[in-house]
Amino acid sequence: MPGIGSNARLFWGAAFGVVVLDVITKQLAERFLFPPHIPHRVLGDVVRFTLAWNPGAAFSMSLGSNSRFIFGGFAMIALFVLWRLFRECKADERLKPLAIGLAWGGAAGNLADRIRSPLGVVDFIDIGIGDVRFWTFNVADSAVTIGALSLGWVLLREDRQQKKRETESGGEPGLS
Repeated sequence: MPGIGSNARLFWGAAFGVVVLDVITKQLAERFLFPPHIPHRVLGDVVRFTLAWNPGAAFSMSLGSNSRFIFGGFAMIALFVLWRLFRECKADERLKPLAIGLAWGGAAGNLADRIRSPLGVVDFIDIGIGDVRFWTFNVADSAVTIGALSLGWVLLREDRQQKKRETESGGEPGLS
């Protein structure tokens, strides 16, 4: 059956590793970076740890007082879709199940925060220069981003290889 064996180790290892690292770092942030919104320098002013809670989604998008539930629902749908994508992985694929596992673990980590606290997702990694700063984020956000970018790259390569095979066989791309 697809998605079993070493793919399962890659997927679940990445997913579990991200969730564990995310939970631990968020607990440490809440314990040692309190009170919120006070920067703690890590690498000068470029990398700081600043505790914040995000009740919305990526980049602090909000849908009002129901954001927690709406984005929590989206996260559960994403977990299901990612798991289904993983189940379709071929036995010889390595990067694809790893990428899906990273994204799954990140989505699960942030969903756990939404369930755990009405304050929202714990964010604490603060990168920028002076007043020009990226949105504060966490380990789960990083895993989702890396996983999604990697998955996008894998899918783009698969699409290009499929089109190349179709062209070489004399068929028209997309008509198989």
